[in-house]
Formats: sequence, C-alpha cells, structure tokens
Amino acid sequence: MESRFLLLSDVAAELNVSDSQVYHMVRSGELPAIKIGGRGQWRVERARLEEYIERKYAETAEWVRGNPLGERDEE
Repeated sequence: MESRFLLLSDVAAELNVSDSQVYHMVRSGELPAIKIGGRGQWRVERARLEEYIERKYAETAEWVRGNPLGERDEE
C-alpha cells in the first residue's frame, strides 16, 4: 500500500528536481503541504501532488497554445 504522505525528498524524486526546489514550492504555496511533528517536518499528500502535476500540465498546455512554434520569427 502506498503511503498517503510523502517526504519532500520523495516529492523531489517524483518530479526529478532538487529538494530545495520542492521546499521553495511548498513555502511559496505553489504545492500544498502540511507541517507535522515536534520538529515541524513537511509532508505532501500524494493526492495533492497528483493535483499539482495535473495543474502544471494544464498550465503548460495553455502556454503552448499561446506560444505556437510555427508562428515564431525566423532569424
């Protein structure tokens, strides 16, 4: 059974980015997370990570539609 919550390092591995990039995404509010325990360790719910990925796909698709490759000026 998959764990409901992920460490920031697990999220970083899933997204193939650095731990510090994930920490920044969490601290900026871009990626929802919770702090738990006496030392305030961050955890990201797996479902929230999947929602984040879907949101990024949608944002990227919108960007691509607004920046079509065929209409770029040739140098």
